[in-house]
Amino acid sequence: MQPFQQNNNNIVPIEKFQSMLLSRKEAATYLGVTEQTLAVWKCTQRYDLPVVKIGRLVKYKKSDLDNFIEKRTTGLASNL
Repeated sequence: MQPFQQNNNNIVPIEKFQSMLLSRKEAATYLGVTEQTLAVWKCTQRYDLPVVKIGRLVKYKKSDLDNFIEKRTTGLASNL
């Protein structure tokens, strides 16, 4: 049976919410860097990459990661 969250009289699968936030490991894989690199970037404030703190956990919004990539994309886009 699938877990659900009740929200404004709409039933929403929990999986929808879980995919919005990525763990540091998932974010590192998505960006092609190590978890340690993300930790250093946060600690030294090398890049303005927002994080969501939930207790001691660090989570990343996929949209923030996509914006991070977009801002650092250089050159002409190729037609694929």
